Amino acid sequence: MTRLAAFQRVVRQYADIADFLVVYIEEAHPSDGWVSSDAPYQIPKHRCLEDRLRAAQLMFTEVPESNVVVDNMDNSSNAAYGAYFERLYIVMDERVVYQGGRGPEGYRISELKNWLEQYRKEVMDPQTAVLCQVSQ
Repeated sequence: MTRLAAFQRVVRQYADIADFLVVYIEEAHPSDGWVSSDAPYQIPKHRCLEDRLRAAQLMFTEVPESNVVVDNMDNSSNAAYGAYFERLYIVMDERVVYQGGRGPEGYRISELKNWLEQYRKEVMDPQTAVLCQVSQ
């Protein structure tokens, strides 16, 4: 939750070229477990899907311009994408084209912005647009 403000700025800045999705996974620092002193919310460990949905609703209020979905209680999305406990991905044409490092140390919103900026330049480049049309 602490990095959502920066993520929200990226969502606003690149909404013209990308759709954004937040996958809410298990709590890294539940209030009834290993508590973080700087946690903006006190959220207990999710015991059922309804608990997770309530917690995700808080996240949605922080990133209202993004879609928010919830991982299942088996944490299969968390495991499949190696999030533990935050990670940035770009998926294009059903392929991962950017995989950021694991958070908190490897979570670098600047890398995501750089990738999106380069993509924007390619999309806006008339030669690229023509090549895309020819290749179709």
